[in-house]
Amino acid sequence: MNYLETYEIWKKRQLEDPDLIAEMIEIEGNEQEIKERFIRMLEFGTAGLRGILGVGTNRMNIYTVALATQGMADYINEQYENPTVAIAYDSRIKSDLFARVTARVFAANGVKAYLFKELMPTPTLSFAVRQLKCSAGIVITASHNPSQYNGYKAYDEEGCQLNPEAAAKVLEYAAKRDIFDGVKKMSLDEGLRTGMIEYISDELVDQYLHKVFSLRINKTPVTESSLKVVYTPLNGTGNKLVRRILGKMGIEDIAVVREQERPDGKFPTCPYPNPEEKATLQLGIELCKKINGDLVLATDPDADRVGVAVNHHGEYVLPTGNEIGVLMLDYIAKQRIAHGTMPKKPIAVKSIVSTPLADVVAKSYGIEMVNVLTGFKYIGEQVTMLQKQGEESRFLLGFEESYGYLTGAHVRDKDAVNGSMIICEMAEYYKKQGKTLIDALDDIFARFGVYAARVKGYTFEGTDGMEKMANIMKKLRSNPPTSFAGYEVLSCADYQTSIRKDFRTGGETKIDLPTSNVLEYNLENNLKVIIRPSGTEPKIKVYLTIVTNDKPQIDLIAENLFHSAQGLMA
Repeated sequence: MNYLETYEIWKKRQLEDPDLIAEMIEIEGNEQEIKERFIRMLEFGTAGLRGILGVGTNRMNIYTVALATQGMADYINEQYENPTVAIAYDSRIKSDLFARVTARVFAANGVKAYLFKELMPTPTLSFAVRQLKCSAGIVITASHNPSQYNGYKAYDEEGCQLNPEAAAKVLEYAAKRDIFDGVKKMSLDEGLRTGMIEYISDELVDQYLHKVFSLRINKTPVTESSLKVVYTPLNGTGNKLVRRILGKMGIEDIAVVREQERPDGKFPTCPYPNPEEKATLQLGIELCKKINGDLVLATDPDADRVGVAVNHHGEYVLPTGNEIGVLMLDYIAKQRIAHGTMPKKPIAVKSIVSTPLADVVAKSYGIEMVNVLTGFKYIGEQVTMLQKQGEESRFLLGFEESYGYLTGAHVRDKDAVNGSMIICEMAEYYKKQGKTLIDALDDIFARFGVYAARVKGYTFEGTDGMEKMANIMKKLRSNPPTSFAGYEVLSCADYQTSIRKDFRTGGETKIDLPTSNVLEYNLENNLKVIIRPSGTEPKIKVYLTIVTNDKPQIDLIAENLFHSAQGLMA
């Protein structure tokens, strides 16, 4: 069936959402717009669904969400007797509607749905799955994507995002169903009346906060903090719980960016609500300057990532996700040793695209660093393995360069409430020594050398974007680059073929990780370039590692490497 035939089927339907009806009228007669919306089915991948809101099979709407849920219900009904599921949602446009539709489909398929009463951070969903002993979990969010996006993330019984094999099974089940007639639904009222839908209690949220609070590294009794914090939830879900956890720590001096305090899926002051971007933190920085605060905390809309701007002796500096991860690792190790709480055979986990400085720091403290594929589910899997062996106490930290952190086994996803607490604990510790987090980072660089990391995404929008990205990765494999910006490629690791090639010796070694569409190039002069398609955005991402004590040269080297990488994407 081609896209025009699919469009005609939708035209004949009495669509339930008035916004979809209006959009169908708006695109009538515009074949390109029809093609964009109906050329394909928005597929259930390893990150669940993510796409632009709107009408059609290639958009996020109540029908694509319901179809994905039907596939998920079929999958877990096959796996479990009397299955249950937990559902959360963020502040994005239609997130609450999609969450209710999700609950209704599960309930109609005999899967009891536990639904949060209000928007909640993503980590609380992972916690709820574990606490309520659910078979699965769903959170409606598109994380830090622009406002026109929404998404649907699926979790397993451990509270970890579905692995590729499980996601493929869900897709297989969904593909067997008709998007209109193949999906079962129950009314919300009937679901609540029959007990097939139940709201999650406030007590569970309190339990989550209690668990996060127990993860403080410094266990001394709480006293009033001298730290002055500016916080922005970026119109998302973090406002209540981040402020509550900081309050429990004794941090009372919290100024909230008023323009970004209330939930608002339009994100009026930050069109790209990503705490990695300096522009996103600008209102927070301006407020911090006014009150002479110590730092700015910004959590993304679903509050699983947290970014920081540090008042470094009057200058506002944004440490990267890699740098915050290294600061956390160093602080946790130092304090655990000082307090006599360092476990035997401690473990930290990070993604392969995150800074190798963390490996060096870990080694200096006798910590085993486990490197996993990109995607926090792989970090979550490591925590689950440790817990099943009764060794979860060995786990110190998991982090990704994209501002995701976890210091406990309470969830299986990155946790910005947890991350905000540890960042503030570190900041207060160093403030008492007359230092900022940037001073502490410089101390680490002085010990181990300067490791600079840079990330850049190249966007490929539209229906042909995925094809373009696939062709670029194919071309890189068939015609591998021998240099970047004049720096010779010494070795290449292809995580799809699981082979690492040393071009100096001609030798090959096996990569002992699941396959993934990632290419890693190790260059002369301690440079590294990693190229991979994003799993959540229509982008190819390029990651750089630059090891040099010549700080003024870092930006120039990065610019040249990015320019060289961009030339490979023509």
